[in-house]
Amino acid sequence: MNQNPAAPARRRDFLKAATAVPAAAVVTVVSNAPASARPLTEADKLARLASNTWPIRTLFKSRASASGRPQNPRTAEFKKKYGELTMLDVPQFTKDIFPGVTHMDLWSSLFGDVTDDSMYAKTEMTFGGNTRTAYEFDPSLPSAKKWLDKLAANIAKTGVKCHHVSNNAPRDICDLDPAKRRAGIEVAKKWLDGSAQIGAKTMRVNTGGPRIVPEATATRDYPRNDEIVKYLNNAIESFKEMADYGAKVGVIVTIENHWGLSANPMNVRIILDEVNHPYCEASPDFCNWEHEYMLYHGIKALLPYTHHTVHAKYWNRWKEVDVQKCVRILTAGGFKGIIALEYEDGPWDGIEGMRYLYKEVMAAL
Repeated sequence: MNQNPAAPARRRDFLKAATAVPAAAVVTVVSNAPASARPLTEADKLARLASNTWPIRTLFKSRASASGRPQNPRTAEFKKKYGELTMLDVPQFTKDIFPGVTHMDLWSSLFGDVTDDSMYAKTEMTFGGNTRTAYEFDPSLPSAKKWLDKLAANIAKTGVKCHHVSNNAPRDICDLDPAKRRAGIEVAKKWLDGSAQIGAKTMRVNTGGPRIVPEATATRDYPRNDEIVKYLNNAIESFKEMADYGAKVGVIVTIENHWGLSANPMNVRIILDEVNHPYCEASPDFCNWEHEYMLYHGIKALLPYTHHTVHAKYWNRWKEVDVQKCVRILTAGGFKGIIALEYEDGPWDGIEGMRYLYKEVMAAL
């Protein structure tokens, strides 16, 4: 079991220290690494990195390709350049593409053997008001457990560990419909079991609810937002239950700044403070923010809650993302966890984008 009982204590110490000194001193602490810190060796830096399957998701065999349907031309070109993958290949792929990197961040939607329907559960998804049928990997099914054993064997064989599961499967975690929320929590528990089976330390769960959160309304010229409180209440209760379960199996539940509640770091802080559990923490992403001022201030806001996992990202959604600056903020705040290379979109393909992030993160560590 991955014990982390010191996380809330460290969080309280960070906040206590921040309130005990002048504001100018706080800025200095966040922006400058300790002078006495020993410079990291190349091996030290490599030990802090993780490959990421999101940027290379189109290299993977899919249900569409398994059925013989034609591929997108860009996908076909990408596969021609680098080859086709399954998740079972990723440990060795990581060793080949990033020699010395021994951690992986695995996206939930790429799990399983797409030619074996017995590993997948039928589910209904609604996006933008449109509902479609999807088949998602279910870690609790017998054939899925056997597949996870194969992945665990490949991990052991190569020595490239699964550090984090970036999970999109548990949904509706803060939904106002009790049945939907309960279903989302149960899916999360199945995935926590599956994550433990392959040795993951952390697993993301999205907060769910509306992708754009309710806004405040004016009451005699003062803003008030009673609607968001309903979702926050549900998120807090859900993450308490998932954290308790995560403690039993040894996997920490994390909140990433995705859509909905978690797009705003203050909401993430509220949830984590209220949950107050060593198996529930933040896993911030460099780019998934609401506006450009959050690119750096958002990371600083979540640092006291961030102990194991971060996503370094380049995304052309923003005019400028200073990856090295983001890494220096992490270092100055005392983060010693794993930084996954999650290229989103821009001038490169997924592997070239990860290589760019690799160089930037290594330079800043």
